[in-house]
Amino acid sequence: MTTDCQTGQHAHHDVYAAQCPCRAMLDLLANKWSALAIGALEDGPQRFGALQRLLQGVSPKVLTQTLRRLEDTGLVDRTIYPAVPLHVEYALTDLGHGAAVPLRLLRSWVEENLDNATSVPGNQETGPTVAK
Repeated sequence: MTTDCQTGQHAHHDVYAAQCPCRAMLDLLANKWSALAIGALEDGPQRFGALQRLLQGVSPKVLTQTLRRLEDTGLVDRTIYPAVPLHVEYALTDLGHGAAVPLRLLRSWVEENLDNATSVPGNQETGPTVAK
């Protein structure tokens, strides 16, 4: 499936094409920490520490890198409030809210269907189906 490029930078967008810039956005959104950070920001702006507590298991370095990538692509806004100590908040942009919709559906699908999967790390494997 292809769509016309609205910016005029190239003829069309096609995530299946190796050189399409869509691949970089798909890579970012398919990243576990990106998808979870976007989900954590759906309810409103969050400070770094609050995000780190919500995203259990993420290191400060990885969270910082993730938030920077989301900010660089226009999915997240970073606002610095002049206070001592500095107060920094992260919030979804309109584009980020748009990306949040399918990611929310994906997270819900995973939670609802994990028990039906057979080869997921941390999930008990039931073994292969044997034909009779």
